[in-house]
Amino acid sequence: MNRREFITLLGGGAAAWPLAARAQQPAVPAIGFLHLTSLETNRENLANFRRGLEDTGYIEGKNVAIEYRWAQGRNDRLATLVAELVGRQVSVIAVLESTNGALAAKAATQTIPIVFMQGADPVQIGLVDSLNRPGGNLTGIGLLSAETAAKRLQLLLELVPNVRSIGYLRNPANPVYAEAETREVQAAADVYGVRLLTVNASRAGEIETAFAELVQQRVDALQVSSDGFLLTHPDQIVALAARHGVPAIYAWRQYMAVGGLISYGTNIRDAWRQAGIYTGRILKGERPADLPVQQSTKIELVINLKTAKALGLTFPLTLLGRADEVIE
Repeated sequence: MNRREFITLLGGGAAAWPLAARAQQPAVPAIGFLHLTSLETNRENLANFRRGLEDTGYIEGKNVAIEYRWAQGRNDRLATLVAELVGRQVSVIAVLESTNGALAAKAATQTIPIVFMQGADPVQIGLVDSLNRPGGNLTGIGLLSAETAAKRLQLLLELVPNVRSIGYLRNPANPVYAEAETREVQAAADVYGVRLLTVNASRAGEIETAFAELVQQRVDALQVSSDGFLLTHPDQIVALAARHGVPAIYAWRQYMAVGGLISYGTNIRDAWRQAGIYTGRILKGERPADLPVQQSTKIELVINLKTAKALGLTFPLTLLGRADEVIE
């Protein structure tokens, strides 16, 4: 071999070494992320999910990738979006704030780990065998949304104690969750002796129709379901409640950010972070079957004095004293 051939061989080998080294590097794991609503309404929540991942050592774009799928409030798209994530062979699927999404993910795969975060009882609807020992490939965070529905009606009656009828706005396109929450609300209405008028909306155009029915029936107050689809339209719902002068209670703080009167429900920011932690732990090798379903216990009461004044209402001191946040 002459000197020129040796230099050519050496140069070719040097060029190949980086390629070989890159080929030997482990692939970055991918998280399949599915949510019923949109990025626009969840930027703050998503930041908390990422913080949870970082708590376990994962940083998006550095040592983990995230495949996002947003259903834009359409329950009928969830199964298709889950199938896309399964087809991408992601390492774990995180399905947040969607009972239908969690059920669709369970039906789609028995091998890919799934982290859910949703409001219906996960044992009762068949997602897991038990809270302490989930079994199978699912675990996650329970939001206690349906379980706190009765408390929301009670709080609404503390604010407007002389009402005789209460409207209840729900989404029938999410039947498993809608039935669970409706049972809680109806039971509470029976206890307090008030008439409950249930109205439905599963599309944006149906929300105004639902309010028109409430006004026609002359309800005295309104409870809005904690359903994810309705949360994609907080501005519209809060504006309609204000226009018709109907005191309304909500489950999520997002309604308060656009002028809602009162909300009572899970501290959603903490729940998203916990979902991120569980997702990271599974990426590290823990099995969903061994991770107990966590029940989110941080519940927050938020009240809006400005909205109350516009409605001619005064919050009782008992409510003010229990509030976690007061908007003035």
